[in-house]
Amino acid sequence: MAAQTGLPLYVLGRDADPHSEKGVDCPGELPPASDPELVERARKAKEALGDRLFVLGHHYQRDEVIQFADVTGDSFKLAQQAAARPGAEFIVFCGVHFMAESADILTTDAQKVVLPDLAAGCSMADMATFDQVEECWEALEDAGLADQVIPVTYMNSSADIKAFCGRNGGAVCTSSNARRALDWAFEQGRKVLFLPDQHLGRNTAVLEMGMSLDDCVVWNPHRPDGGLSREQLERARMILWRGHCSVHGRFTAESVDDVRERIPGVNVLVHPECRHEVVLKADHVGSTEHIIKTLEAAPAGSSWAIGTELNLVKRLAQTFPDKNISFLDRTVCYCSTMNRIDLPHLVWALESLVLGDVVNQITVDADTTHWAKVALDRMLALP
Repeated sequence: MAAQTGLPLYVLGRDADPHSEKGVDCPGELPPASDPELVERARKAKEALGDRLFVLGHHYQRDEVIQFADVTGDSFKLAQQAAARPGAEFIVFCGVHFMAESADILTTDAQKVVLPDLAAGCSMADMATFDQVEECWEALEDAGLADQVIPVTYMNSSADIKAFCGRNGGAVCTSSNARRALDWAFEQGRKVLFLPDQHLGRNTAVLEMGMSLDDCVVWNPHRPDGGLSREQLERARMILWRGHCSVHGRFTAESVDDVRERIPGVNVLVHPECRHEVVLKADHVGSTEHIIKTLEAAPAGSSWAIGTELNLVKRLAQTFPDKNISFLDRTVCYCSTMNRIDLPHLVWALESLVLGDVVNQITVDADTTHWAKVALDRMLALP
């Protein structure tokens, strides 16, 4: 891909991108694929577990892991698939923590959800803690506005935040159905508190629903009263949480300009978690499933610069060799937490299950499960 774009690639230990987000390291290229022996061990363990096992793989997972997934998809599709497999005793979720929580919420009590590496979290989900959101809601109550506000949380949030939305009349959404979720929310109330990704909320409200940027305000949990006046909250229709994806947040308007200069006729296709100015400059915007379908339908010989996680972009380039597919960034950067699920962790988890040892089980307490399921069920019921 570097040869196509002419963009310099900063590899771990050699250089650093001065334009990258503070505190976020780019891991560079992934280590070489695991020993072939591990592939065989994973195959044998999966075969031994048979129908007792169901493996879910998010699109951003490594190739060496995704090959063992029974179903691949984005968080919305995988949540549906987890709920649709009541006969599987073990759900091994190759993704991140909030996804495994959602699987535990949607599956039966008899099923056990396993996350191969407990360190596989999500920086965006961590940007909205339960205590912070409760403080925000109390401030809205003090301002006399809470009864007008419907909370909607992106799937990339903790079970606690999903439960908060369930208790307060709200719902969950994903990048696939954010517009439908917001349409539903505005049928229930006059305002929406959108958690935790400000970019998805803003892009959906402005570009799909016809709102203006002035209809949106950003609640900063690190400032008193979110850094907003009562008048700003009263005028706003969308109260956006100050959160974002550390991978999609890397893409800039300059990245789009650079690619257009280097690749004549390139189509820029980005995820709605990208910044508003990036989305405005793109040719196409959509969820991971939308990105895949767009490339499936694209004509041979067409050129595409993709603004999403690099594992998926590389996989798409391999899947569609008749199209010129490159990464929309000056640096090579994977989602570091998604990539914690590697083949050694997966083999360990599967072989432990074969021996009757359930490792790294993700469990959500009964009260949180109840209210989070209320919010998730509202999402799953959307047309």
